[in-house]
Amino acid sequence: MKKVVVLGALDTKGLEFQFVRDQLEACGAAAFVIDTGVLGEPLFPPDITADEVARAGGSSIEQLRQLNDRGTAIAVMTRGAAEIIIGLERQGMVGGVFGMGGTAGTTVAASALQALPIGIPKLLVSTVASGNTRPYVGVKDITMMYSVVDIAGLNRLSRRILSNAAHALAGMVLNMVDEVEDDKVTLGITMFGVTTPCATRVREILEEQGYDLLVFHATGTGGLAMEELIKAGYIKGVADITTTELADELVGGVFSAGPNRLEAAGAVGIPQVVSVGALDMVNFGAPDTVPIQFKERTFYQHNPTTTLMRTTVDENRELGRRLALKLSDATGPTIVVFPKKGVSLLDMDDKPFSGTEERQALYEGMKQHLRSDIRLVELETHINDTVVAESIAGYLLELLTQKKEG
Repeated sequence: MKKVVVLGALDTKGLEFQFVRDQLEACGAAAFVIDTGVLGEPLFPPDITADEVARAGGSSIEQLRQLNDRGTAIAVMTRGAAEIIIGLERQGMVGGVFGMGGTAGTTVAASALQALPIGIPKLLVSTVASGNTRPYVGVKDITMMYSVVDIAGLNRLSRRILSNAAHALAGMVLNMVDEVEDDKVTLGITMFGVTTPCATRVREILEEQGYDLLVFHATGTGGLAMEELIKAGYIKGVADITTTELADELVGGVFSAGPNRLEAAGAVGIPQVVSVGALDMVNFGAPDTVPIQFKERTFYQHNPTTTLMRTTVDENRELGRRLALKLSDATGPTIVVFPKKGVSLLDMDDKPFSGTEERQALYEGMKQHLRSDIRLVELETHINDTVVAESIAGYLLELLTQKKEG
């Protein structure tokens, strides 16, 4: 029987975890408790002890207590919790996972949650859930709930919040819809607000041909998620329309997907059609978050919390070079589609980021470094023209057919 794994420090937060366990079981969800506490004995007996977790992380509770170093203890329990949860998942007993804590407890629990496959319900009540949650969520489907008050005892407010969390997780676990098995091939598409018309039309065309489409918002985590699913074998082809995350990585924007973006599809050899969507911009938060060194640049206020900055000629030349070098390492069929009249809704005639010189630099940087056998399709229109969408979809269908027949 699958169970809800309750993971956390039963020495300092035993009362709260006991409450959550009881709430889960009152809902009909069987609980399985893992103790990650280091400082003292658990308030109630767990199913897996803190010493078992510590040993899975390469130490022991005795050693950690003797060392008395908080950083080392967190690192060991973080590794151990992930190892334990992976083992339980392989046994087929993980129906969902509940974590809770401050910065330390959140770190330990998040590591375990991130180790699980997408689709298993994951809920984390945390004191830091109202801030930057990217380090804890990563590219997994983790639900974070802000605790509002510190997790330090039970009171009228904390009981309500923890009860809500337990009932939410129980609902996810007990009402999980069985995955529908079909023979559809899954493809990935990258999209941004300023490339939505193109991405939407590509998706429609591919769906009409019987493919299952996963659309990723190119906000850093979106690109990372797609690359992870490619490496895991879920995605069999890519219409990488929106490669804007490369610009944030180069210039220092908030939507970077790291230095390895645009490499997974090429590494595993799946068909990919790549374009240059939204490489005209770097993303920042509200205006007062833009670094001072960029104060003389061209900006567009997308919304109150999103400030877009136009990429320069030099930056575009480097972006073209980087994109070309990454694609030149591809082991699978690759086609690049370059819309010469604009790469986003803002990069068109009479629009705020219109830039003929910037696009030319992007093209030259790409053309100079792209492997000679990779096809570069030049279209005399902007990226959101229907012609571009139909070309991208058509080329990807062509590559997928060749792959299947080959």
